[in-house]
Amino acid sequence: MGNTFGVSGLRGKANESLTADIVYRFARYLGNRMAALCTDSKDRPSVVIGKDTRISSDMFEAALSSGLAASGCDVYLLGVCTTPSVSYITKTCSFSCGVMVTASHNPYYDNGIKVISSSGEPMGDGIFAQSRPYVEGTEPSLPYAETTLIGRIIDYPQGKEKYIKHLISIPSNSIKGIRIGLDCANGASYAIAHEVFGALGADVTFINDSPDGLNINSGCGSEHLEVIRAIVKEKKLDVGFSLDGDADRCMAVDKNGAEVNGDNFSFIYAKYLKDKGKLPNNLVVGTVISNLGLRNALQANGIDYIETTVGEPTVRKCMLQHGAVIGGEQCGHMVFSQDSTTGDGILTALRMLDIMAEKKVGLDVLASPLVRVPQEYIFVRITDKKAVMADSDVKDVVNRISGELGQSGRLIVRASDTENLIRIMVEASTQELCRSYADQIIATIRRKGY
Repeated sequence: MGNTFGVSGLRGKANESLTADIVYRFARYLGNRMAALCTDSKDRPSVVIGKDTRISSDMFEAALSSGLAASGCDVYLLGVCTTPSVSYITKTCSFSCGVMVTASHNPYYDNGIKVISSSGEPMGDGIFAQSRPYVEGTEPSLPYAETTLIGRIIDYPQGKEKYIKHLISIPSNSIKGIRIGLDCANGASYAIAHEVFGALGADVTFINDSPDGLNINSGCGSEHLEVIRAIVKEKKLDVGFSLDGDADRCMAVDKNGAEVNGDNFSFIYAKYLKDKGKLPNNLVVGTVISNLGLRNALQANGIDYIETTVGEPTVRKCMLQHGAVIGGEQCGHMVFSQDSTTGDGILTALRMLDIMAEKKVGLDVLASPLVRVPQEYIFVRITDKKAVMADSDVKDVVNRISGELGQSGRLIVRASDTENLIRIMVEASTQELCRSYADQIIATIRRKGY
């Protein structure tokens, strides 16, 4: 994958497009910026850092720590932890900002940097784009902190402990009677998940919880539900959850192995709050990828729905604007704004388990009112996403299919923000027709050599 400077983060192939030197220089820029915001000469910026389990994450943590300390920031190291844990600690412990070393659901050889503002949300002011001239050496050097202003680097396990206590406090009902499967994707959640579910006394079968630096997301986690499905069926579990590498998303299967995704989570939680008279503004936020069945199920239960563009930051912004407390994406990025400022896979699982325990029913029963419209949502790995989206033949087949679908279905073709992928979503009258239309687009992309 290529290097990406943007508002959402910095990602690249470790030691190819994303090197320790790039990360160090970015940290120097970020550290100077944080120092400039400290108007009180006695004040001192503090930055908390977390990392996932990739082989390169230690290297990038060290580069970040050095660059930030050299710029006058005190650096607090959480060690291996999830992205939502960094968000939670940054906000609740009043850090100047937080940084997470992760490439989320990408393979181990990719890595990236996410920056979190003092409010616990991704820094949305384009800091990565703004840092680019300095990082690439086209702007003058930045000053170093000297003498007593040089930052310290401090191990901070108590931050992770505080986040674990927060998660433990989420369920209001005992989940001890539920037999649970949990796929940790060999990622950042493996230790935290054991502590949280252990403290709750839950009966959990953990899988993919032995990271070795190379196996994060490898044939497991939220993009490989067949793995947790097999465990649920084999062991006759009540439910199975799958996280991604940095645990900011969650997917599930019910006791029968049927997929339960972000659309289902949104409906289940919104209906739960609605039935209790506790759904603020009677509202759920979803995206254009959300299945039409979500809108139909919400409408049938008298719940309003707002649709926004793809991306958790967009969902979160819309929620804030309209006073919604639940929003999410089909892929399992869920925002429960009363509990968290960002997507949190473990929290999502706990919210679903809490409702299951209170209602004394399975996830299959809770999800059943949402009847999905036939839909295909697939991705195609290609060599140049910009060229594909600009290709006239690809545009022609997309326009033709959109015309054939008319008002009876939907077609969305978009490029991934972080990878060389094209994502295709088709809704039509039958699953076979959805697949046929998707295959026609894929065939055109292949024929053109992408």
